[in-house]
Amino acid sequence: MKGQDPLDSTTTTDKTYSKSKKFSKTIGVPRGFVKSEGVDENVRNNFEEAIKKFESLGYRITDIKLPHIKYSLASYYIIMPAEASSNLARFDGVKYGLHKDGKDVIEDYFKTRGEGFGREVRRRIILGAYVLSSGYYDEYYGSALKMKKLIADELNESFAQIDLILTPTTPTPAFKLGEKVTNPLSMYLADIFTVPANIAGLPSISIPSGLVGVLPLGIELTAGLGKEENLFVAGKEFLGE
Repeated sequence: MKGQDPLDSTTTTDKTYSKSKKFSKTIGVPRGFVKSEGVDENVRNNFEEAIKKFESLGYRITDIKLPHIKYSLASYYIIMPAEASSNLARFDGVKYGLHKDGKDVIEDYFKTRGEGFGREVRRRIILGAYVLSSGYYDEYYGSALKMKKLIADELNESFAQIDLILTPTTPTPAFKLGEKVTNPLSMYLADIFTVPANIAGLPSISIPSGLVGVLPLGIELTAGLGKEENLFVAGKEFLGE
C-alpha cells in the first residue's frame, strides 16, 4: 500500500525516498536462490519463460548474487512469531478484544485466548514465546535481527545497479484446498520467495504467469524503497495491459 495515512505513523510521504534514479528497466535475477532445493521443475520452466517475456518487452536481465537471502525464511519465522507473541499478549480478555468468563481470572485468560485465537495463531504465539524466552532470546531472536539487517542491506545495495528483482512467487504450483492443513511446516516453506521483501521492508508484487493444469503459477517483482510505480509499470507490461 502506498501513500500516507495521517492516523498511521508507519506510513510515508512521496518525499520520504529519493526519486533521482530513473526507471531503466533493469531486472536482477538471483539465480542461485531461484535454483535452490525444493523448487518445482514447472515453476523453474515458467520462471525462465517469464524472463524471456520481459526481455521481449525491452527489459535488461542481469544475474545478481544475494548470498544472505537464503536465510530470509529462517529469520522471518523467528522474528514474525516473536512479534506476534509480544503484540497479541494484550488480548487477555481484560482490556482488548474478546472476553470469555471463567470461574476465576486465570480461567478467563485461558478461555479468552483459547477461543479467541485459531490454531495457527496459537502455534505462532507459542513459537514466539519460546524464541523470546530467557536463555533463547539472544541465540534465536537476536541472531535473526542481525541477519535481517544483513539481508536488508544486501537488497538495498543491489538497487543501485538494478530497478527490480525477479523471483517465482512460490516454489511449487498452488496446492489444493486443504492439502497441507496438517503440515504447517510445508506451508511455511512455500514463503521462501515472498519473505525477503517483508524482512527488508521493500515493496513487491505477485503477477500471474501461467498454469500447471488448472493450478496457477506466479512471479514476484521486488523494487527499492519508494519505487512502487516501477512494479506497476512492469506488471502491466508483463500482463499486456
